[in-house]
Amino acid sequence: MYPCRSPKNAEEFDKYYQLRWQVLRKPWQQAKGSEQDELEGQSFHRMITDSHGEALAVGRLERTGQFTGQIRYMAVSPEAQGKGLGKQVLTALEQLAIRLGIKELVFNAREAALPFYLGLGYSEQGYSHTLFDEIKHLKMTKSLVAQVNDDTELVTQLEQTWHDTIPVSKAMNIQISHYDRAKLITHCDPEFNKNLHNTMFAGSIYTLATLTGWGWVYLQLAQEKLTGDIVLANADIRYHAPIHGIANAEVDFEEVSGDLQTLAEGKKAKMALTARLFCGDKVAATFNGTFYVLPKSK
Repeated sequence: MYPCRSPKNAEEFDKYYQLRWQVLRKPWQQAKGSEQDELEGQSFHRMITDSHGEALAVGRLERTGQFTGQIRYMAVSPEAQGKGLGKQVLTALEQLAIRLGIKELVFNAREAALPFYLGLGYSEQGYSHTLFDEIKHLKMTKSLVAQVNDDTELVTQLEQTWHDTIPVSKAMNIQISHYDRAKLITHCDPEFNKNLHNTMFAGSIYTLATLTGWGWVYLQLAQEKLTGDIVLANADIRYHAPIHGIANAEVDFEEVSGDLQTLAEGKKAKMALTARLFCGDKVAATFNGTFYVLPKSK
């Protein structure tokens, strides 16, 4: 089975879009470029390539709200159909959606693809529209359920701590969508955090990054059964691009350093980490922070 991943460079994106056009637009005499729209930079792109790097199957996930999303532009090369590649791409996009906190997928599917989606647990909700005066589309929905693990209760406790003690986190509706001890992913309400340019407010970006880092330290303390007061000692953030869509913040354990065990000796502990803000597949901001954990006075 070939891996399903995001395109890595301009050449791969060219092949990704070329397959979209060949399958979804060319047969209806649509011009090159019609296979793309204004949401490409906010979306999550996945593709399967053969051993020569040629695109075999592609698909896109986009967020339509804090907890909703849709799948678009699913296409499989005619030479590769019948090999389960479409299912592989769709499954990868669904798993990604769950990690991002998306609870429901709602999108329009071509009538010819109806058996494919029904076979993978989607429900038909009736007629949507007809594309190019010829291709009938039906509305499809599917509820997504996040996997419960040993840390689910701890994650819920962290969210409650944020909302009870840091009012802005509740106003922003900061939520944890994924934690597996290797990566922490958070997101927030896109409407509340928009500025006058209809992009994410810089202060909200900084707050989401800071609390995601703070949350990582909180979770490590709980896992090691240690207690202490977490404070941000210093931080810097680089804003790489405006966030027009819905952002998520991530902390990866590979970008964390520090040792909390000094707390057991009654000394402060230090943890440095990087939190990245993503808009779609692209990094929109990078936060580097150092947190101290102070022993609680007895």
